[in-house]
Amino acid sequence: MLAFASGPELHLDKAPDKTRDQAALQNGAKLFVNYCLNCHGASYMRYNRLKDIGLSEQQIKDNLMFTADKVGEQMKIAMRSSESKVWFGAAPPDLTVIARSRASEFGSGADWLYTYLRTFYRDPGRPTGWNNVVFENVGMPHVLWDLQGEQVAHFVEKDDGHGNKAKHLEKLEVVKPGKMNKEEYDNAVADLVSFLVYIGEPMAETRKKLGVGVLIALGVLFVLAYALKKNYWKDVH
Repeated sequence: MLAFASGPELHLDKAPDKTRDQAALQNGAKLFVNYCLNCHGASYMRYNRLKDIGLSEQQIKDNLMFTADKVGEQMKIAMRSSESKVWFGAAPPDLTVIARSRASEFGSGADWLYTYLRTFYRDPGRPTGWNNVVFENVGMPHVLWDLQGEQVAHFVEKDDGHGNKAKHLEKLEVVKPGKMNKEEYDNAVADLVSFLVYIGEPMAETRKKLGVGVLIALGVLFVLAYALKKNYWKDVH
């Protein structure tokens, strides 16, 4: 299923949920550090929280800490915000809560990110040489192009029902293969998106388990309270 960048007709692909898969989250962390952390920080997340997804402190230090010295530091970038504004025209956003902020009427933030990262295409009219189906005229280049390859977009003009011609995406075609085939790339993006969902709320799974425990406890208390009530009122008619 393709995403269409035409306002109310935007459709998002469903992102696989791998937030309970530690191997997927670890791979997502690797992709994030190698491809995203050069420009985008996750400044509300600390490196030592990656131990929650099964990584040891030594693994974090050896493989993921390129912008910090201590494992308790935040996942920040070395580039100053003022410098990034000069180089890119705007400071790249922090990605700690990007999955939550991109949630919309069209789908979850994970769905938006999953579709966005898979729908870059070559556009010589853009300063970076790239455009995106979901985020038209995006300023970000396709940082994962070496994995996915290069795509071109085929558009057709259709009547919008009001006598006007509107551009619609017909298909995306890979014209230069990357290191991964389509299935491998989709899985890698799913891992990365799941990691972005995870860092938005690292305690989400703990919160859910705690919520289930609380509901069970309340259910037990309700039964006891009802039995007590029946005992108190058994002689009152």
